[in-house]
Amino acid sequence: MATIKIKQIKSKIGYPVDQKRTLQALGLHKISQVVEVEDNPSIRGMLRKVHHLVTIID
Repeated sequence: MATIKIKQIKSKIGYPVDQKRTLQALGLHKISQVVEVEDNPSIRGMLRKVHHLVTIID
């Protein structure tokens, strides 16, 4: 299955707890950290929720 790389570009400080937990579920803990995850609908939903804190790398 396809994978996508996600990079955290902004701090989670000051954002709601559910968005902090979403970042943690994606495996992101620090700014500029990059993780590679499977591309599926549940991951896409998580990305939509925290789109202002992350970016997708090609």
